[in-house]
Amino acid sequence: ALRRAARAWPPAARLLAAADPADPGGPTGLELSDEEARALLGGAAERLAAAGVPVHWPKELVRELTAAAVLEPARDGTQSSARSLLASGGLLDFRWRVALGDGELTQEELDRLVQAHRPIVRLRDRWVVVDPELVRRLRRAARPGRRRLTAIDALGAALTGTVEVDGEQVAVTAGGVLEELRSRIADPEARMAREPRQPPAALVATLRAYQVRGLDWLHRMTSLGLGGCLADDMGLGKTVTLIALHLRRQERPATAGPTLVVCPASLLGNWEREIRRFAPTAAVRRFHGPGRDLAGLAGGAGAGFVLTTYGTMRRDAERLAGAEQSWGLLVADEAQHVKNPHAQTARALRTIPSRGRVALTGTPVENNLSELWALLDWTTPGLLGTLPAFRDRYARAVEGDRDERAARQLAALVGPFLLRRRKSDPGVAPELPPKTETDQPVPLTKEQVSLYEALVRELMAEIGESDGMARRGLVMKLLTGLKQVCNHPAQFLKEPGPGRLSGRSGKLELLDELLDAVLAGQGSALVFTQYVAMGRLIERHLADRGVPTLFLHGGTAVARREEMVDAFQRGAAQVFLLSLKAAGTGLNLTRAGHVIHYDRWWNPAVEDQATDRAYRIGQTQPVQVHKLIAAGTVEERVAGMLRQKRELADAVLGSGEAAFSELSDGELADLVALRGARPRRP
Repeated sequence: ALRRAARAWPPAARLLAAADPADPGGPTGLELSDEEARALLGGAAERLAAAGVPVHWPKELVRELTAAAVLEPARDGTQSSARSLLASGGLLDFRWRVALGDGELTQEELDRLVQAHRPIVRLRDRWVVVDPELVRRLRRAARPGRRRLTAIDALGAALTGTVEVDGEQVAVTAGGVLEELRSRIADPEARMAREPRQPPAALVATLRAYQVRGLDWLHRMTSLGLGGCLADDMGLGKTVTLIALHLRRQERPATAGPTLVVCPASLLGNWEREIRRFAPTAAVRRFHGPGRDLAGLAGGAGAGFVLTTYGTMRRDAERLAGAEQSWGLLVADEAQHVKNPHAQTARALRTIPSRGRVALTGTPVENNLSELWALLDWTTPGLLGTLPAFRDRYARAVEGDRDERAARQLAALVGPFLLRRRKSDPGVAPELPPKTETDQPVPLTKEQVSLYEALVRELMAEIGESDGMARRGLVMKLLTGLKQVCNHPAQFLKEPGPGRLSGRSGKLELLDELLDAVLAGQGSALVFTQYVAMGRLIERHLADRGVPTLFLHGGTAVARREEMVDAFQRGAAQVFLLSLKAAGTGLNLTRAGHVIHYDRWWNPAVEDQATDRAYRIGQTQPVQVHKLIAAGTVEERVAGMLRQKRELADAVLGSGEAAFSELSDGELADLVALRGARPRRP
């Protein structure tokens, strides 16, 4: 038996060497090194058993020593509630909770475990097998300068269930007040459904059930000192929900105070109208234009609203930050305007202090996850760490590698701070009429084909001889030029004066057909284009045909914008031309039953925002969405790519037009090649 044992496990050979032929009992013991004991606890015992030499351990030997990483308020701290934890700026301890069976080890027992330097230790009258990796972790944790995390870092770890320890991610649980905070904000919709509250008495509106849940969520988050991003679909009533939040916060002295709303200039009028309608007792003033001031701004329970634009806020950030009455709430409407954290507007917004921050946007991610970081790092600073760390841990894994585990962790981290409901969600907006979206391919005219092919030949030759930034610039020039050719030759050629427009563009002819049908049925239509120059051409063309229009673009004064919106909603004009970027957000244009996208944006989220100027709560008629696409051109290939993006539910969007500059020459040539398109004869 000893010989078999020695062959299976070499240390047993020492027993064979110590055997005395005169002693029939043989050797009675063998002293093992730590390494030999660990081997015997592992695979060596199985090899011995296979050789017919069973290994018997003492009955009291246990392997039930378990360890879990724990985050909890520092033992020398005074935080007694979730609110005080966040407000105190205190730190949280990271430690290892080690248990023998169901009983947690005391600090004295942990010290003995660390100092034993043996694979088997005597604890609580039992022999305990010790994992050497656990001992190494405990020794590192026992070093001077124990690891502590800020409250917001610890909250992020509690939500994701992981924390970085010595360069690796380990599972972690929350303890004490931190666990109370985690449970209060996790799964916001479910919690709000269990604990509904009545809307504030001063609100002159009936909120839908999902809006009440949104109000309760925003109030809970801001009352805790945390921010939030309300990212409901466009048209689901984010404005009235925020007005209700302001009124509820006035009901308690601890949260009462004025609300500063920062929004695009085109939305100032809409905000003022909505506030006067739904909160007639609340004061409202504009901080915009000449003579703007903050004098006499009321605080406390009588506080009202101050409305300003992103441009004014950027120029007057110091005045807004130094207002005598501190802001109870700071709201960034259409918050995608500050998605670039390095831009001057975003930096200025961060300098304005307030007791609560709320971002409102229908598109929290338009191009990449760094935009989501910018929004949430403003509403809840520090939640997602630094931008480089966020990119390393989440953005590259989710966008590039489609890492499902990283995506789940990111969802767990941002979920409590971002509430998004869609019109298609059950029970959200069942009263909305149907919406039909149709791609409308149209052939190019002969003139368009000639311009298109000439532009491709000329610029592809230059692109083939260029590299770096020069190549990227040429690619963008090519794509822009081709889109303008597809719109109308007059736009691409920058033709001055009242030249002939009809018969030269397939899109313009199809637009005439669509509008003839809309006007014959006494309907109204929105026509979006990303080019102001193209909008002016359409305006002139329709005027020549006797079709009155309104045209809103980036150069339209704020007061004139509001007049146009009111005029359209009253029925003063049936066709409203709009610049996509200037009028694609915030406006309420429910009189329109048709939305026509004359040209295509590279990002479906931007187009969806524009469509939702008409398809929103208050719309009573079916909405027809027409997307004009030049057949056989780069527009048709891009349209296919946009459809794929929408089919990837909640996937991260690509980087838009800029992504095409990274295509190889062959890929780019395939993208822009004119194929299978018969010219439309004038």
